Amino acid sequence: MSSHDEPTGSGDEIVIHSGPLSMFGAKAEMAAIEKGIRWRRVHVPFSIAKLYEPKSPVVERVNPKQQVPVLVHGDLEIYDSTQIFEYLEDLSPAPRLWPSDPRDRARARLLELESDEVFFPNVVCCMPARRAAAGVEAHADAVAEIHRYFERIDRHLANRDHLAGEFGYADIAFYAAQFFARFLGQPAASDLRHLESWRLRMNERESTRTVMGEMADYLSANGLETSI
Repeated sequence: MSSHDEPTGSGDEIVIHSGPLSMFGAKAEMAAIEKGIRWRRVHVPFSIAKLYEPKSPVVERVNPKQQVPVLVHGDLEIYDSTQIFEYLEDLSPAPRLWPSDPRDRARARLLELESDEVFFPNVVCCMPARRAAAGVEAHADAVAEIHRYFERIDRHLANRDHLAGEFGYADIAFYAAQFFARFLGQPAASDLRHLESWRLRMNERESTRTVMGEMADYLSANGLETSI
C-alpha cells in the first residue's frame, strides 16, 4: 500500500509521480495496489485552473511528452502507464495480472491498448475545453463512438466476469477510462447489464475504492460532483 505524498523515502523505494486527476496515473496506482507492493505517490503540481503548470522537474526530465505517470525505482526511471504495468509484472509476478497463456495475454494487451488509444481519445473530446475546440459535430461523433464501444464491451462481458479471463490490467485500464466518461456526462446506457455488473464488481476492489475514490473526492471538493 502507498504511504501517499510523503516527501522523503529510501533510494530504492517505488515512487509514482502522478496527478489527482490523471487517468493514466490512476492505472499505475491501481496496479501497484493490486500487486501488493510498497510504493509512494508524489503528486506533481496540478490545479483545476492551471492543470499541470508549473511542470514537475522529474516529469520534464524523464518523459519527453512531459506527462504523468512517471515511476522511479532506484536508478530506474520510466514513464507510460502500460510500460509501468509491464515493469510491475516482472518485478512482482504474483498475483499475475496478465494471463499466462500467450494468446490470452495478447488479447488482454490489445484490450488494454484499446482502452487507452481507441476509447479514451473520444472521452477526452468531451472535456469542456476540447469540446469547445472540436465543435458540435466532432463532439457528437465522439459521443457516438463512446457508446458504440460500451455496447461492444457489454457483449464481450456476456459470459465472463472480467475482460480477459481473471481480473487484470485490461480491467484496470478500462475502469479508469470509463470513470472519466461517466464524470463527463457519458455513462454507459442502463440496459447494458453485463457492463454494469462488471463495474459494480470493480467497485468492490480495494484498488478501485482507494484510487478512484480519492479522485472522486478531489472532484467533489472542487465542486464537480461524481462517484465511482
